[in-house]
Amino acid sequence: MIEIQSSADGTKIAFERTGEGPALIIIGGALNSRRSADMLVARLAPHFTVYAYDRRGRGESSDTLPYSPGREVEDLKALIAAAGDSAYAYGHSSGAILTLEAAAAGAAISKLAVYEPPYLTGHASEEPWENFRDRVQAALNEGDREGAVELFIRHTGSDFDEGIKTMPWWPALLSVAHTLPYDLTLTSDGTVPERLSNIQVPALGIYGGASPSWAGTAINAVAAAVPGMKKVQLEGQNHGVSDKAVAPVLIEFFNSAPA
Repeated sequence: MIEIQSSADGTKIAFERTGEGPALIIIGGALNSRRSADMLVARLAPHFTVYAYDRRGRGESSDTLPYSPGREVEDLKALIAAAGDSAYAYGHSSGAILTLEAAAAGAAISKLAVYEPPYLTGHASEEPWENFRDRVQAALNEGDREGAVELFIRHTGSDFDEGIKTMPWWPALLSVAHTLPYDLTLTSDGTVPERLSNIQVPALGIYGGASPSWAGTAINAVAAAVPGMKKVQLEGQNHGVSDKAVAPVLIEFFNSAPA
């Protein structure tokens, strides 16, 4: 059942809660909606009350312009309030950056895990991030959602096969394409901010053994900034980590007693 929580600026944030136990919020990355986490939710729900939500501008959530990362942090704080004023948090990709930013800003996150926050990807030296964001926005302004998604996927270093446009999940990507500039603003130049040192809760950084080299570099840099963060490499996994691989790691981490 879809529930709605109002953020500080009045934006309506749609979410679903599944399972029983401590609250665990899943924060998806670019081109994701709450539906993207369905398989992971199913694996986690026997252990936690799992909250999957549509980030602003996606799915059933509303939006309020202009966009700012601070407003997304407020959205997550509002969802934590709906979850009982404290929650665990797991973020993937740009959702990992949002998780870290929220924790650094004092959100009531009692434990956090992040998978491959896109810091230090190397793109900053190729093209200023604002320029690339504006190119994606220009495609969207022209109504070219397909072009915007293709630009973004190529920017990540992934191969773009025209055949993906025939996949059943392609329309879902296009439906949230207009939020790509949000993720690019959140990631900005990929620098790990010093404010992450404000995080004072148990934290876990996860990356894939088959991911590009930036992923491990990013986790090492985040772990150097966040006091006491632990690191885990998932052998054979890449940026699109499988639910089967990551779920046991999350269950063990969030169920473990504080050190």
